[in-house]
Amino acid sequence: MDPVTFAPIAVLATLSIVTIRYAILCHVLPFTRCRRCGGTGRTPRRIGRGSRPCRRCDGTGLRLRWGRHLLNYARRLHRDGTR
Repeated sequence: MDPVTFAPIAVLATLSIVTIRYAILCHVLPFTRCRRCGGTGRTPRRIGRGSRPCRRCDGTGLRLRWGRHLLNYARRLHRDGTR
């Protein structure tokens, strides 16, 4: 195989494999830990002691992955377009 054609094919194959793996991950595990609170659901107060519920994840410690947001949007768009 010619090196000029091998490099783009290898890059496209790698990108497609990574994309397919992430799509499967978003389907199987749609939630990930919240980055702000680290998955605890609580954030420390700025002044004094104690903590309060995390505003980003609403105190659950879980966030929906951005890839799952895209899958939900595509599913909703398809559903609304076929009605």
